[in-house]
Amino acid sequence: MDNLLIGDFEGPLDLLLHLIKKSKMEIFDINISEITNQYLKYIEDMSEMNLDIASEYLVMAAELIEMKSKKLLPVKEEETLEEEENSEEVLKKRLIEYKKYKESTEIFRNLEENRSNYYTKAPESLKNYSKEVLENDGTVSVENLIEAFQRLLERQEYNKPVNTKIARKELSVKERVVKIREILKEKKKVNFVELFDDFSKPYVVVTFLSVLEMAKNREITLKQDNNFSDIYLERVD
Repeated sequence: MDNLLIGDFEGPLDLLLHLIKKSKMEIFDINISEITNQYLKYIEDMSEMNLDIASEYLVMAAELIEMKSKKLLPVKEEETLEEEENSEEVLKKRLIEYKKYKESTEIFRNLEENRSNYYTKAPESLKNYSKEVLENDGTVSVENLIEAFQRLLERQEYNKPVNTKIARKELSVKERVVKIREILKEKKKVNFVELFDDFSKPYVVVTFLSVLEMAKNREITLKQDNNFSDIYLERVD
């Protein structure tokens, strides 16, 4: 008996596709008698296991039995095989369409799984920070900070999660601010670049936003000796 249970299938067409694939048949070349026997044997095995069989599976069984019986009955001269051929062709077309649907669903499922490998964040305007940073020290603007951030990224590569999924728990700005405060307790002045000891996208983005948040709240001052030189964070006592 097949290792798959009736609950593993999405419907009778799914079960038929499985049996066809297992028998190494092509859909347009299926042997109705053989596939009917396999289908009925499967339904019988499931019934013996006291598993509930949905009515749709039984309806398909009846359709298959009808098709098989017509092949076994003698055909009168005035009759044609048009009805028999039509019923088989309809079933084959249904199987082809279902197979396309199933394959498309699998593609989208894979795309969804791959998409979960990437970190995304809703766009956020930096205008809210611009004025506060400019007033914070008078020498470092948010544009200067962004330039320093861009230069930092040019020198480092993100840890792109190709085969490793990122954990669902995200690092928050609030948590990162607390950590930066701890760093500034140990040394009052720290190089902006030194804050980035991890170059995963979530960590980099949250760290950058945390610096902006702290500057906005006047917890730190940002200083730069010359254009394009290093930017330093200093704790405001």
